Amino acid sequence: MTAPRPPALRTHDVVIYTDGGCRGNPGPGGWAFLAINPATGSALERCGGERDTTNNRMELMGAIMALRSLRKDGLKVLLHSDSQYVVKAASEWIPSWKARGWRRKEGALKNIDLLKDLDALGARFQVSWQWVRGHAGNPGNERVDALTNQAMDAIRAGGDPVFEKRVSWTL
Repeated sequence: MTAPRPPALRTHDVVIYTDGGCRGNPGPGGWAFLAINPATGSALERCGGERDTTNNRMELMGAIMALRSLRKDGLKVLLHSDSQYVVKAASEWIPSWKARGWRRKEGALKNIDLLKDLDALGARFQVSWQWVRGHAGNPGNERVDALTNQAMDAIRAGGDPVFEKRVSWTL
């Protein structure tokens, strides 16, 4: 007998975990996501990276690439990130930045290209943004952290940081 899913997960079509990181800031960076279908337990994990980037750009890329992987508009998505920057940007700050012409009160806004992409992708879905404490034992967060490090290791070794695998995942 399969244990019932927690109530919060029953209402979502997709549960996503994302991460991004950088060794040096700027430096070689990686991003990753784990997208889970809670009804079936099937999941997609993917990572990639860039040779010269920043931590915030990689955190944003994890969320962007996860949302890009979804094929059906209108899905109810629960997206977990250990980046307060990503969660607050997507759930609180973007409307104000847009109203000011993609600027902060204090002046120029960094990562406008990725923030606009995240905004457009977020509008295609019903996204609930959830901050999760990093390195605190959450299995989804720990997995995307490992994938992010895998991508950064590949870049440092001169290899290709891109990795993708379909897996089974129990929530």
